Amino acid sequence: MGTEIERKFLVNGDGWRRSPGVLYRQGYIPTQNQTTVRVRRAGNRGYLTIKGPTVGLARSEYEYDIPVADAEVMLSELCTPPLIEKYRYRLPIGELVWEIDEFQGENAGLILAEVELSHPDIAVERPDWVGPEVSHDPRYFNANLARHPYSQW
Repeated sequence: MGTEIERKFLVNGDGWRRSPGVLYRQGYIPTQNQTTVRVRRAGNRGYLTIKGPTVGLARSEYEYDIPVADAEVMLSELCTPPLIEKYRYRLPIGELVWEIDEFQGENAGLILAEVELSHPDIAVERPDWVGPEVSHDPRYFNANLARHPYSQW
């Protein structure tokens, strides 16, 4: 079983802008429980991801490569609009890789940084451009941003 453990933060400043980002488009297939089914196109790759409910900072996660053409059809025919559109930037700092998401479309103006951990108790040294932690605020989960975009808060 795959497990995702991540911490999420708001971003202050531009100190993270060092390389070009990759355009992500992702949507969510409706479910009837706390399971999330996500379809994603990241650059020229497609993914199908299934995530279980979040407990603390962790949740089960299963991610599979799928053909880009299949991802595009799923995004347009199976996912509930609006889609999440964002540029993702990856920035290695020390032992960790920070992923910074600069949202577009209905979530424009929101920039989040997240870091995946191997254990929830790992100390995270924050770069100076990392602001308040929002890991436990469900408004910042991508699945919730698709249902309740940042522009509507």
